[in-house]
Amino acid sequence: MAGAENRYDVLVVGGGHAGCEAALAAARMGARTALLNLYLDNTALMACNPSIGGPAKGHLVREGSALGGEQAEAADRSAVLLRRLNTSKGPAVQALRAQCDLKDYAAHFTMAVETQKNLHVRQELVTDLWVDGGRARGVKTRYGPLYEAKAIVIAGGTYLGGRVFIGDESFSSGPLGQVPSKELPRSLREAGIKTGRMRTDTTPRLHLDSLDLSSLTAQGSSGEPLAFSLWNEGKIYEGYFCYLTRSGPETHRIVRENLCRSPLYSGAMAGRGPRYCPSIEDKVARFPERESHPVFLEPVSGSNREVYMQNFSTSLPFDVQLAMVRSLPGCEKARIVRPGYTIEYDYIFPTQLLPSLETKAVGGLFFAGQVNGTSGYEEAAAQGLLAGINAALTARGEPPLVLSRGEAYLGVLVDDLVTRGTDEPYRMLTSRCEHRLILRHDNAGRRLSPIGRKLGLIDDCRWGRLMASWKRVDDEIERLEGARIRPSDGLNSALAEAGSPPLSETVSAADLLRRPEVTYGLVEKFSPSPAAPVGEEILALEVEIKYEGYIERQRRQVARLAKMEGVRLPPDLDYSGIPGLLSESRQKLEALRPVNLGQAGRISGVTPADIHLLSVWLNALQRRDGREELQED
Repeated sequence: MAGAENRYDVLVVGGGHAGCEAALAAARMGARTALLNLYLDNTALMACNPSIGGPAKGHLVREGSALGGEQAEAADRSAVLLRRLNTSKGPAVQALRAQCDLKDYAAHFTMAVETQKNLHVRQELVTDLWVDGGRARGVKTRYGPLYEAKAIVIAGGTYLGGRVFIGDESFSSGPLGQVPSKELPRSLREAGIKTGRMRTDTTPRLHLDSLDLSSLTAQGSSGEPLAFSLWNEGKIYEGYFCYLTRSGPETHRIVRENLCRSPLYSGAMAGRGPRYCPSIEDKVARFPERESHPVFLEPVSGSNREVYMQNFSTSLPFDVQLAMVRSLPGCEKARIVRPGYTIEYDYIFPTQLLPSLETKAVGGLFFAGQVNGTSGYEEAAAQGLLAGINAALTARGEPPLVLSRGEAYLGVLVDDLVTRGTDEPYRMLTSRCEHRLILRHDNAGRRLSPIGRKLGLIDDCRWGRLMASWKRVDDEIERLEGARIRPSDGLNSALAEAGSPPLSETVSAADLLRRPEVTYGLVEKFSPSPAAPVGEEILALEVEIKYEGYIERQRRQVARLAKMEGVRLPPDLDYSGIPGLLSESRQKLEALRPVNLGQAGRISGVTPADIHLLSVWLNALQRRDGREELQED
């Protein structure tokens, strides 16, 4: 048994993006929490690109903010460039992407965890998981202490069994030369957790002063005030640029002639790499018809001169990397500060997890982040937040928080992992979300902040600000539905300028706003509001009015889905005893043990006919159990 000082409600192993969010959430919910990180200087390390957000990923960051997480705050505090993406497309896929100062980002998280009440931060290398009677009891560390807890979150990132490859060279390592965790993966397997190997790639880092930036296309921030966090005022960022260059025929020739020296093609690695962020070797080999690929040069911090090469990850030998880099326009005299590399690491098969991210095999043991087979800081932080919340709830003996696919991108992410699994780094995409029109970036607060408030993650001040914001939007929608706008020369001139037909009869202000070309600003000019919405409130108002019919249709779909989710499946259900189930379906249901009928229906290979049979069987069981209870009475 651990000493009293080392007994906690929640232990979090790993101090990356997932581990920090998990530890902060648990501590903020009142759980006595310890964060054990193998090297404190890598807290919230941006080991890959120094950016946060993008399509779908930006939704996860905003949802984290709505629940009471920290990543959005870190992104806003460290942002040097911020853009709204997909502005030419519909509101469902619009999202923010920030270029961050990676040192400021890490510093924000470091200060957050080190000053959080109820949270103790320790530099410890965890070697063993302590399991007793089918439940996680604690962990052992290399430095000697034994830690005990009611719930444990493993957020090991790419450090578990990490091995770096650069050409023919390979060595045991975490990202960017960090210390790896060698013993913990063994202990997890001994506890019955199944693991596999996965890989991710990163790019060379260049010296800023060795580049000819004047010959490249510069890209700056959007000209509107923006913020990831629900609680921060939007800001316009100036004076910072990323630069666009492109690979060409010479770059591709160098890659093709050296593919035999790449560990990705030599068979030196077993792990599968990311489908949606392929290395330059993969791009050249898989898309031979492409003569060019864009490469973004992104300065990583104001406190150094390093430049990250977005879209140029590689594990080719150093001499080949240098030749490739110098074949790019603007990089003819580039100096490589750090070589690109591939890192292979242990991950757990996520189908071993419940939707709460607790393992089925070991009670009280949660996993979050890249160890679950995901890629990206955003996916990691979102999982960490959920795992930390549920670890704290478990420590209190309360039921877990499970978000459905109709409630959040985070619900889609977790459901995809625990239901379908993955054998390659999973990346969140808007196309994975069936209900994306009601899971928008602008309405994350409406969807999730009431949950964060109930959990104790949102204080009175922030909740009051949200309530006031929602009231402004709701009151204005109601006003616009009742306000009447008459045709006039001034209005029709403004409509013509916007590319919209003239108004020939009196209409409600809301009906005028429903026209695709008409903005709230135009409507408000001819129907002034006594308390007009501001900032992102305007976007939320426009979307709710313009897409009212589509939104209502998706809400009905979600309601139907919720009925399926509400049909619980007994954890010990004997699928072999259900007549008529297809053999493949029976095997997958036995292996995955879905928690409800909705999840069962999303398992690959389980047919609608199987779900119908399962539903009939459950109804028969309930009728039989009801009769037995009556007989006993």
